[in-house]
Amino acid sequence: METFADLILSPTPVLVDVCKIMTGILKKVKDVQGDSLRIIKIDIDKNQNIAQHYAISSVPTLMIFKNGKQLWRQSGVIEANELNKIIEMFK
Repeated sequence: METFADLILSPTPVLVDVCKIMTGILKKVKDVQGDSLRIIKIDIDKNQNIAQHYAISSVPTLMIFKNGKQLWRQSGVIEANELNKIIEMFK
């Protein structure tokens, strides 16, 4: 099983979702992005070390990683079409 560190090293953008309320929006994003984006969900209750490392204090928090680097981050709900525009900047 891949670790979080392994996942974010991908040359393909990785969208990290730190919440549970964005499922419908993220499904729409995945439908548009297909295999050009990997989406992973992090339960901060079970992964407190990740939450501490990235100073996540509110949910939802979304982050985009590529090649191990955090390229973007936002706290709060974002609509699918806006999120797709942001993802396109990091492909």
